[in-house]
Amino acid sequence: MKNSVSDQSFYIESEDEDERESERDGEEGNESDSSDNSSEGSQQQNRPSSYTTTWPQSYRQSMDMYGSLASPNIGFLGGTPSLSKFGSSFLSSSLTRRHTPEILSNLIKPLLPTHDQQQAPPQKRSSHSLLPPIPSRRSSLKKIDIDSRPSKVSHEIPLPRHSTYGQSVMNGINVLCGVGILTTPYAVQQGGWWGLSILFIFSILSLYTGILLRDCLESEPGLETYPDIGQAAFGTTGRFIISIILYVELYACCVEYIILEGDNLSSLFPNAHLSIGGLVLNSRHLFAVISTLAVLPTVWLKDLSLLSYISAGGVVASILVVVCLFWVGIVDNVGIHSKGVPLNLGSLPVAIGLYGYCYSGHAVFPNIYTSMAKPSQYPSVLLTSFTIVTLMYGVVAVMGYSMFGESTLSQFTLNMPQDLVASKIALWTTVVNPFTKYALTMSPVAMCIEELIPSSHMKSPMYSILIRTVLVFSTLFVGLTIPFFGLVMALIGSLLTMLVTLILPCVCFLSILRGKVTWLQGSLCILIIIVGVVSSTFGTISAVSKIIENLT
Repeated sequence: MKNSVSDQSFYIESEDEDERESERDGEEGNESDSSDNSSEGSQQQNRPSSYTTTWPQSYRQSMDMYGSLASPNIGFLGGTPSLSKFGSSFLSSSLTRRHTPEILSNLIKPLLPTHDQQQAPPQKRSSHSLLPPIPSRRSSLKKIDIDSRPSKVSHEIPLPRHSTYGQSVMNGINVLCGVGILTTPYAVQQGGWWGLSILFIFSILSLYTGILLRDCLESEPGLETYPDIGQAAFGTTGRFIISIILYVELYACCVEYIILEGDNLSSLFPNAHLSIGGLVLNSRHLFAVISTLAVLPTVWLKDLSLLSYISAGGVVASILVVVCLFWVGIVDNVGIHSKGVPLNLGSLPVAIGLYGYCYSGHAVFPNIYTSMAKPSQYPSVLLTSFTIVTLMYGVVAVMGYSMFGESTLSQFTLNMPQDLVASKIALWTTVVNPFTKYALTMSPVAMCIEELIPSSHMKSPMYSILIRTVLVFSTLFVGLTIPFFGLVMALIGSLLTMLVTLILPCVCFLSILRGKVTWLQGSLCILIIIVGVVSSTFGTISAVSKIIENLT
């Protein structure tokens, strides 16, 4: 299995890597490093190295781009001390870039003499000294970082890991508080007032499972990402399954962006249409196509650092939309028009999926944890992030449903009176924000697919451009085929987010730390798994059935 994976990967193994892999398939005792004096030490070195040589190798770097958006040296945002260092982390996002020693050599070619390059296989570790060292959060990881976790695999130029408490909180809020905030009033409309309690239950359970991910990362050296955790728990199969789920979730978010753009722009310009021969595009279809063409060049970008700076303002955008909602309700005197329904059992499963989607940040939590200067503050960071985000979700849900009642649409911006200035600000903020996030969300998906292409075909950037173009237009096709923002979000939340947020962290925790799990921890994990499975089953069935009903 390992050989087949490495053959399909675009990561070109050097001869010493091939030897190490064949030795791994043989006796582990024969591959001890010169710096190790025990078989246990050699086994610890061997395992982390397998985490960085198995597909997807690009996950860590792509998630740093997607999740650690607040990395510039802005007091309350960044995790990287300077613009130049932050920008350097995106060198590997070039369209021609592959996670290979060859490309790494090209990036730093002026610093490496030819003689050293020729002797790279027998002096592999010495070549790492030419790169900035990776600061370790534990002294026990220092040897692993140098010997068996080379930066060329996941980071051509490693990210300094010293995010402050405030920066980590902002990263957490930016990951959690996305377009899901637009649907919380619709979730109350679907489930009723009592259904709002599900939001707070999920926040508590998601907070706990986020801490479980930390425990999994700390279980052994070398674990840094969610796929690493899956591999530690269930081997290569677990890594593949978790990675696929995470990438599908990101792809589905891009579909949501296209639907979002079509809905909100058609609300601003309802009479727009286009006729080409016998083909007539109404306003929603027209703006979905225009939005797709607009974001396509951003997906081709070699350097996404500029987008990451703009996208880091996602928290500000969310707050601005919330302020506009309250302004319309209080200052513009739209007021409270409906007392609402206490409980709506018929569509409660849809509300479950919508509430679940609100806490879909677990894919990035390991990256936030490993980037912290003080990892011991991680539980406090999560608690602060979840508290702020849950309060925002809650007040928007209450205010939106109180204002619009049973007529609440899947995005509360569509309910806001179009003639008001605050409504236009909210709509345009909602429209502009996905343009900065789309490329960052799609890039991890594109990079993982690029890994599967033989490196000999990646000398031309056209292969990467083709992959990204096909991915972008496929999201347009799916968005036009299933143009139901709220129902698609409910499906994502039920089918994917429940797995990533509730089920898999508990399952991996029980598998990795079996024998060390207390009775209370085991009981809580089993309870969360049951809640996740039940919520996922009913939510998925309900969302799919309603989508089919709307299509037919």
